[in-house]
Amino acid sequence: MTLGLYSLLLRLALPFALLRLYWRSLRNPPYRQGVGERLAWSSPAPPSEVWLHAVSVGEVQAAERLIRHLLDRDGSKRVLVTTTTPTGATRLRQLFGDTVSHRYTPYDLPGILSRFLDQVQPRLVIVMETEIWPNLLAACKQREIPTLLANARLSQRSARGYARLQDLTRTTLGRFDLIAAQTDADAARFVELGAAPERVRVTGSLKFDLRPSPTLRDQTDRLRRIWGAQRPVWVAASTHEGEEQPLLQVHRQVRAQIPKALLVLVPRHPERFDRVADLVQRQDLSLSRRSRRQACGEEVAVFLGDTMGELPLFLAAADAAFIGGSLVPVGGHNPLEAAVAGVPLAVGPHTFNFAAIVELLIAEGAAARIPDPDALAERIASWLADPGLRARMGDQGRRVVERNRGALERLVRLIDERLFPAARPGSAT
Repeated sequence: MTLGLYSLLLRLALPFALLRLYWRSLRNPPYRQGVGERLAWSSPAPPSEVWLHAVSVGEVQAAERLIRHLLDRDGSKRVLVTTTTPTGATRLRQLFGDTVSHRYTPYDLPGILSRFLDQVQPRLVIVMETEIWPNLLAACKQREIPTLLANARLSQRSARGYARLQDLTRTTLGRFDLIAAQTDADAARFVELGAAPERVRVTGSLKFDLRPSPTLRDQTDRLRRIWGAQRPVWVAASTHEGEEQPLLQVHRQVRAQIPKALLVLVPRHPERFDRVADLVQRQDLSLSRRSRRQACGEEVAVFLGDTMGELPLFLAAADAAFIGGSLVPVGGHNPLEAAVAGVPLAVGPHTFNFAAIVELLIAEGAAARIPDPDALAERIASWLADPGLRARMGDQGRRVVERNRGALERLVRLIDERLFPAARPGSAT
């Protein structure tokens, strides 16, 4: 496929993309608010020295310390962050307030990107993880704007998909000035698809550089008083459609052995909060909702985490965790938030989004892979009944995180030395 054919197909698909936004906005109104921004028509993006693109909550979380570095290095540094989802925008505001600018990601069409780049005039574009947009990279190359794919990951499944568009993929990857890959395997896949080997570096995963908030301990203590200080608690984190039903059955099995056990259920997408609450009640399980500050006595079986940005707190206050998106073929979500909190974690069979991290945690005894809900029920019950085992696995998780820190430092060094030389100490301006 050529770039011209790609652009034609995307232009033909644009009305359907806008219709999909409208459809999603019926359940989640913020999707409607950014339509003009996605077309670079309304609310012009402010001029910014750095444009960083992060799709959603996970990418924003991973980019937090990088963004803070960009801001701290030069107090006048203007940073624009684009997200695709409203949840990503919400998390960005929670972390930075008005310190950084936000716009929704412009569609990858030449005219739209031309307007957007005219508005922003960035000196550097940083794209997080696996967002590879052909027209964006072509436009930046034409304007001689350096581009960096940061914290880059590429699963075998995604690589097979990109390989089907071999010519376009090779050309597009060749336009990145630098690809900072998470692992050797990720780097090899990028090179195999056409990235220039000399422009690919392995820096590790920024997710290992997560650090708990200084106030987390106090928040955890307050939350445990709400849940019940002595209650066994497990979290089902970032769950997807098709997972909550079996997880509620898992919880029934756990409570058959540990009657006071509490499930903290945290759906991935906020537009599903009410539907999941209805599902819990239809299962005749007593429910408390975080957003409504409802009481959570021992008679409550399920605590619904229907707020944004509190998952790290829920994990830190829990005794064990299951990472969602892994019972269904979504590919799983970041397990390191549980590991850094020092809780044992379970994953299902589908973890291709975080394959290397999951395998490392399993190999080090900090996590377990379960094949089905019955096995999950057995595993969670055994963890909740054995404080010593939980403590050993939690300590292993923390050690894994600590040993693998440093990705931010390596990434920043590459940015300063190769892509942003004017920012180096002592460099000419």
